[in-house]
Amino acid sequence: MSLRISEKKNIIKNPRITEKSNDVSALNVYTFNVAAGANKKELKKAIISLYNVTPVKINILKIPHKNIFYKGKKSQKGGGKKAVVYLKKEDKIEFI
Repeated sequence: MSLRISEKKNIIKNPRITEKSNDVSALNVYTFNVAAGANKKELKKAIISLYNVTPVKINILKIPHKNIFYKGKKSQKGGGKKAVVYLKKEDKIEFI
């Protein structure tokens, strides 16, 4: 099953830029927000085609929803999935 480029972009939403992810990027570990239905095999194919690097290891983590009060009403915020991608020492991903 081959995914089209538009489907691959839908799997990887965007890079997750935080202080912690910035620190570990020096160790060739990158963090991405991914679609809720994404799995490791699809994610690996998407990273190979979009960034031309082969991941060594991929971890997928669920981000829990947070209960908040907005304008006096109870609501939920956030949630989803993130992926932690480990690369070889010589591979790098450049974010502009």
